[in-house]
Amino acid sequence: MKKLPTMFASIRKLSLMALACLPLVAGANEAVIRKALSERLTGLPKIEEVRPSPMAGLWEVRIGNEIRYTDATGSYWIEGDLIDIKTRKNLTEERLNKINAIDFATLPLKDAIVWKNGNGKRRLAVFADPNCGYCKRFERSLQEIKDVTVYTFLIPILGGDSPEKSRAIWCAKDTTATWQAWMLEGKAPVRPMGACDDAAIERNLAMSRRYHVNGTPAIFFEDGGRAPGALTTEQLEKRLQGPGKS
Repeated sequence: MKKLPTMFASIRKLSLMALACLPLVAGANEAVIRKALSERLTGLPKIEEVRPSPMAGLWEVRIGNEIRYTDATGSYWIEGDLIDIKTRKNLTEERLNKINAIDFATLPLKDAIVWKNGNGKRRLAVFADPNCGYCKRFERSLQEIKDVTVYTFLIPILGGDSPEKSRAIWCAKDTTATWQAWMLEGKAPVRPMGACDDAAIERNLAMSRRYHVNGTPAIFFEDGGRAPGALTTEQLEKRLQGPGKS
């Protein structure tokens, strides 16, 4: 019969070996899942990441800034949110917030239209298309927010004359006044005459693709969080107080 210290040492060694194998198992499962999904789902966009989800046996599949779930063999495809019933937390939403977090300090604010209310101590960035009806509604909501600085990045993604309007607004002598006149009053921007450096618009479009901005308005907050779509004044005010408030 083995002495107890020797037995415990053997158990500990086996446990460490098992733990060392876990990354290999996870890697093997990831490879199996990637291969299976690519073969079974025709036209599936590029899979950015495959990792175990908080639920045992369920794997998270990230495509761009969207999350789906599957089993360890890639035989099932689940669309929807994963909810922790005990804590009432939306685990999918929490994960997406982490994935999509941005460093506000790295935003090229020189490429944005800027205006502020009050002392402007609270800051947010908005990706907007001048022909976006929801952007116009959101712009009206913004006017009611106190002590805020708003940085608007023009991204003409809706087609039509969005590129021309964006250029006319950006090239105007007073970009802020021209932007607000159009968005709030419907006063069309005047087509610029002569040369104008509108390279910022292309930079904005490239940045929007990098941050997976697929619609407007897309709102970015100083804490790294973001919100798609037009928030109401009340929702925006709550969100400016901190994440999880809206």
